[in-house]
This record gives sequence, structure tokens and C-alpha cells, in this order.
Amino acid sequence: MSRKTVLVAGASGLVGHAAMKHFSAYREWDVIAVSRRRPDETFGARFIAADLTDTGACADIFGCLREVTHVIYAALYERPDLVGGWCDPEQIAVNDRMLRNLLEPLESAARGLQHVSLLQGTKAYGSHIRPMKVPAREGRSEMREQPNFYWNQEDYLRARQSGKEWFFSIFRPVLIVGYSQGSAMNVVPALGVYAAMLKDAGLPLHYPGGPARIGQAVDAELLAKCMHWAGETSAARNETFNVANGDIYCWPNIWPAIAEAVGMQVGDNVPCRLEQEIRPREADWARIRAKYNLISPDLKSFVGLSFQYADYQLGVGRTTASPPSFSSTIKVMQAGFHDVIDTETMFKKHLQVFQEKRLLPRP
Repeated sequence: MSRKTVLVAGASGLVGHAAMKHFSAYREWDVIAVSRRRPDETFGARFIAADLTDTGACADIFGCLREVTHVIYAALYERPDLVGGWCDPEQIAVNDRMLRNLLEPLESAARGLQHVSLLQGTKAYGSHIRPMKVPAREGRSEMREQPNFYWNQEDYLRARQSGKEWFFSIFRPVLIVGYSQGSAMNVVPALGVYAAMLKDAGLPLHYPGGPARIGQAVDAELLAKCMHWAGETSAARNETFNVANGDIYCWPNIWPAIAEAVGMQVGDNVPCRLEQEIRPREADWARIRAKYNLISPDLKSFVGLSFQYADYQLGVGRTTASPPSFSSTIKVMQAGFHDVIDTETMFKKHLQVFQEKRLLPRP
């Protein structure tokens, strides 16, 4: 069996970490992990520190990686005002430039390149702007009139691939849940810190969000499996796929499972803006870390922008439910990918990972 080399860009992030872990488990794969900061675990991958906004440095780094056969592009730039930044011209321009900085020198060097995986999401369907068409379907429900770095990256990738021997696949996951520290959009550390604060105060796990909204989630590890599958099947060549766990959820209904995972009783509906009310409590977090002998860092390094993201996902401050968000996964299933996971099981699994790593208190 011939060896393959996958380059994972954004390896310290939510999707990148899952992809790095997944491919490292296969003997026939070599893994190159790329990010600005070194992941806390690399699973034997070769790590390269790189700032994808630095065109010159990227030319030097990626112009030498002749062995790369597959790329998982999971790198992302977000503005400090996370949700507001999704329509910001600078956010769009930086993300556009980052992909070009990596792919142009890499493609010139890696003559055996076979496949590139590119991430988008439900913002392709305007979920952050207006109610989605339910279910959102690839090729039918896109919102191209709304500026979004997805379209810049996709158009560039399609033009770059035209006439070449390598192929690409584009993925549109829903809410991604998994392991990472300091990410912009990982609700697990945000909710874990919130739970630890309440538990330390002797309180139950109050529900901080707004009215229930029907949505979907996807396990980052399931998404990594899907990217592996797409890189080795002809049915995924130059195709776009929605990816989800296979079920639906709403926050109030899965709240008991989250409470169980952190060893707490379910409380009442007590609205709480995590970004405003939990993020400033560094002193309380430092005390909790000492009390439970945790190795997690300060809130900024641990949670990143994810308090903002959790507020957005939970509908904090809303008096009416956000419109339902549902993406059809028929296309990816018909193409041959059938993995699923129960969303409650997913949340429990990843909260346990954070607990076992001594990043959150054990139940």
C-alpha cells in the first residue's frame, strides 16, 4: 500500500485537531500539522508553525512540501466581534488570502497532490442573515448574493483545479462539537466553564438560553471521517456535501444530558449572557482551577471567542425562537458516507474528554 501524506491546516482548531487525530491512527498516512500555535497534542504528526497571512513565509514553507497528497484546509480567521465579523470585508479578504497563500506554493511543489478538503458551513445558506430554506440542499439553497469568504475560496479553488489531476470536496457542517482550546466556535469549553462556575457556587445547571430552536450538530471526529472518505472516493470529486450527526436537537431538550455529563442537576431557565457575565470572571476561574487541580489556562486562552458563539447558538436574549436550521444530508449518504452519532452521546463524550484531560472539573 502506497504511503499518503495529509497536510492539516488549522491543526490547533476544532476540525483540524480531529483530522490530525483521525489520520494519525492509520499506518499508511503521514500527517503534517500546520498552525500558528502548536497543538497540545500532535499524535505523532510533524508540526510546522505557520502564519497563513504571511505570503512570503508561506511560499518558503509550502513550496518545499513535495510529499503532500491530501490537504485538509481547516484554518480560519475570525474578527474579535465574532458574529458581527461574519459579514466584515476584512474577515472575507483575510480568509481568501490565507487559502491562496497555502495552496499556490503547495500545488507547485506537490506534484502528487490528489485531494483538497475545504470547509464552509450553514452560513452558505444565510443562516446568520435570514431564515434558512428547510431543508437546505447543496446546489439549491445557497445565498451567493451575501458576501462571504466561502464564495471567494470556492471560486478560487474551482478555478485552480480546472484541468488538473487533483480534486476537491467542500463540506458544510452544522454546529461542530469536539476538542480544542482557544477556538472561536467550540461550545464545549464555554459551557463547561459556565457549569463549573455554577457548581462552585452550589447552584444547579440553569439553562441560560432563549426559546428552543430546532437545529443540528456534527461531531468533529465524524466530520474527519467524512473528509477521509471524500479524499478516496470518486463520488466526492469536486462535490459539496452537508454533514451532520443524523438527528436533530434543541438545547432545552439536551440540557439534562449535559447536566448529567458535568455531574449536576438541571436548574431553571435563568438567562445569562456568557460573554458579558462569565468571561470577566478570571479570578473565579483561577480559584476553580486551583480547587480542582486543573491544567486549563486562563479564560481567553481556553475558551477563545466561544462565549460569544455559545450565546449565539443558545439564542441568549431572544424572546422568540430562532428559525429552525436544518440541512439535508441525503446527498452525502447517497454518495456513500453513512456514519452517524447521537447528539446527546456526542456532548457527553467530548465533555468527558475535557474532564479526563483535567481541563474541566470531573463530575
